[in-house]
Order: sequence, then C-alpha cells, then structure tokens
Amino acid sequence: MSLRHKDLLSLAQLSREEIELVLDTAEACKQIFDRPVKKFPTLRGKVVVNLFYEASTRTRTSFELAGKWMSADVVNFTASTSSVMKGESLSDTAKTLEALGADIIVIRHRSPGAAHLVARAVRSRVINAGDGAHEHPTQALLDLFTIREKKGRLDGLTVTIVGDILHSRVARSQIIGLSRMGARVRVAGPPTLIPAGLEQRGVEVYHRLEPAIDGADVINVLRIQRERQAKGLFPSIREYVRLYGLTRERLAAAKEDVLVMHPGPANLGVEIAQDVVEDPRSAVREQVTNGVAVRMALLYLMSGGDARELQSAG
Repeated sequence: MSLRHKDLLSLAQLSREEIELVLDTAEACKQIFDRPVKKFPTLRGKVVVNLFYEASTRTRTSFELAGKWMSADVVNFTASTSSVMKGESLSDTAKTLEALGADIIVIRHRSPGAAHLVARAVRSRVINAGDGAHEHPTQALLDLFTIREKKGRLDGLTVTIVGDILHSRVARSQIIGLSRMGARVRVAGPPTLIPAGLEQRGVEVYHRLEPAIDGADVINVLRIQRERQAKGLFPSIREYVRLYGLTRERLAAAKEDVLVMHPGPANLGVEIAQDVVEDPRSAVREQVTNGVAVRMALLYLMSGGDARELQSAG
C-alpha cells in the first residue's frame, strides 16, 4: 500500500488505512535513532527543499534531519535572502526550485492555502508544513504517533485539546486525524476562541477546563498566540492562566495515567506550567523526537517507498 495523492496538503486527504501506514512506517524509521550512524540509503539521489516563509525550529529542523538521515540532498530556503525580496511570487519561486531539481518541496507559509497554490504550480511533490491558521498535517501525524506509542491505540481514547482552537492549524489537523482514527475529541477554551460548528462534527465543546479533562486519556495543550491578544478575544493573559492554564494542581484531578502533550513552543506559565512539562506523564520532548520519525516516513512514502522494504533495511 502507498499514499494515493501526489501531495500532502491536508490530513483530510488520508484515509484511516493511510494514516496507519504512515504511523507504522514511522515505527520502522525510529529504529535507527539509537544507531551510532543514523542513516538509511533509501532517498539517495532525491532532493528535498524546505521552503519556509515563517520562523520554525521543530518542524524545519526535523524535516532537515529526516531528509539527511534518509540520505537525501536537503536544501533550506530562506525567504529573506532570496529573490522573494525582489518581488518574486510564491508560484515562481516554487517553479524555480522544481527547475533546480526539487523532488519534494516542504512549505510553511503565513497564508492559508499557500501549499495548495504551490502544489498546483509544480510537478514536484508538496508537503504542507503549516499554512497560516489552516492546517499542519505533519504535526497532527506526529501527535497521533506519540499517542499510539504511549497508549497502544487511538480508537476509543478521549483526547482533550485545550486553548486557542480558533487560530490553531494544529487543532484543525488534530481534530480531523483523531476523529478518523476513532478517538473521542473534546475541546476547551474561552467561547471567543472556539470556532462555530464543531459540535456538528462530533466534537465535544467545553468552556471550563476541569470537566474537559475529567476522564480524558490525553490532554493536548495549545500555544496561546500572543499576537492575537490585540483583538481582545480574552480579557488578559492573567485571566487566561487562572481559567485555562494547565497546572500541577489541575493535573492532579485528571486520570493517573493521563498523557500530556504540547506542540511547542510553549508559553511556560501561561497555557502550561513548567512542572507539568517535566511531569513523567508529559510527552512534550518525545513529540519532538517523534517528529523526525514521522517526517522520515512521509518523505519515504511520498517518494514511492515500500514500508516492508524499510523494515527489512532496518
């Protein structure tokens, strides 16, 4: 089995079976993490370009490592030192990268739909690494991988997503992926940060944190986007912390084996406390590690690789 689409623009493209394929392939990729030399020869001769118009640490670095550990040639594109500063359009930039030999273009852009525009402009395969407040499918996949790794399954789990759901591309992709994999999805946050219509998609909506995390198997905390605070969507950071910040005291009321997650970067002391990040039930650091494995799997599968061959190579 392989991925049916040329590009990965939205998690909605992937069937349950395709998501399972990505997660299973990521398991095989993770086998090399403890090796003295972290290398698979599987993408030798392939060119991966990271086309990032927004700042990034985790996503960009993990895609770079993923490509290099699979022996691809990886090019990191920086908009501020390119012809973008001379007025070159996004589609022309993508076509230039294709002409230079890019097999896969990984794009992050501030505008929703940017990845779709690039995918229409080139024959190269395109991976959406975050487009505005639209989607972040690879983050959702690594979160699904982490949950499955820690809990042994996704089907039937209750997952609570806390925070700025309205502006979160991570939340959008997570809701799609978790629902497709049979999880029960809850969201919690101020009414002004919860988009309308989620209940019609089977999502449970809470405006208080305590009942939202009661009985949850996973608590996934989102970054409060301070840049949105000028819109006055909640009274103050202090008020948000009082009502929705995940503290050790609130965590004590959750299930003993609850899994705590955060896509990063975290505003420590705002949406999540430092001691919660360091709690044994937290998988925040492992999410970062798993991001490399999942992105390795995607690069491999989108290059036509067979998961069984990868397992034998490991």
